[in-house]
Amino acid sequence: MIRNFIFVLLLAAAARPALAQSPDPVTFGIRIEMGDVAQARAWLRAGLHPDTLADRIGTGLMIAAWRGDMEMMALFVSSGADVNKTNAVGETALMHAAWQGQKQAVEWLLARGARVDNAPGQWTALHYAAFSGNEEIAALLLARGADINARAPNGSSPLMMAVYEGHEEMVKRLLARGADAAVKNDRGDGALEWAVKFGHRNIARHVGSASAIAAASARPPEPVVRSLPPPAQAPAAGQISELMRMRSTLAARGMTDSVERLDRRIASLRAQQAREHARSSMVFEITARRAAPTEQETRLLFSPPSGGR
Repeated sequence: MIRNFIFVLLLAAAARPALAQSPDPVTFGIRIEMGDVAQARAWLRAGLHPDTLADRIGTGLMIAAWRGDMEMMALFVSSGADVNKTNAVGETALMHAAWQGQKQAVEWLLARGARVDNAPGQWTALHYAAFSGNEEIAALLLARGADINARAPNGSSPLMMAVYEGHEEMVKRLLARGADAAVKNDRGDGALEWAVKFGHRNIARHVGSASAIAAASARPPEPVVRSLPPPAQAPAAGQISELMRMRSTLAARGMTDSVERLDRRIASLRAQQAREHARSSMVFEITARRAAPTEQETRLLFSPPSGGR
């Protein structure tokens, strides 16, 4: 009986097509970002693991959620992708969809078991929705039980993320739903301190009294902070070379839009590579704004070589 079962398993394994050559992380990411469902399906049929990670953003499902590519999302989930899989910085497909305002993708993922909250002390989809200022998605997440006062790795709350970006309406909505304006992060800053620091005077009035605003305004100014990619996503010369090769191929095929996307990506990687030499000690405070899949950035606060923050 057991021998027959093992034999059946061996036959099934032999029947699956072997993946002749797995795509490298850069190629995989670019093809998924381009929405190449046919290529993704071919890779998956050939044995590619459905939770394969690209060089940035994350798995195929995460990239598709970021783009709101419902067909691509369905393909990866039907192939066994984990809707709660995390990337190198703890992000999930739901968080990417929330960040980019992909409401349909958010609803689709929630319907398939995506967790609204993460473990204590981790970024959540609500943090990302608040940071991007998407009130509709924030309301959807809260309706599904999202922790309105969830604390990020540095202690920041969704309310603080909304304050950071100056999203006044988001701040008002979160406060109306019970957000705690007294929460402080690991650096001792809260919603009020950030509102004053970043010049959001109207928001400051929502999160603090006149006397508290005056006290926060009296604090000494802090050094200007800069944004850099985290080490896990730092570009490599090999990636740039691979992108240049792919650019030549796409240009030869007349795929102008794709070439323009690659040009922006290559320029971004080169700029990041140049900044690597200036990197010093860094503190993870927030996850960066990502304006588009082809222009991904991650913001970190770090101490300049001369001292300060």
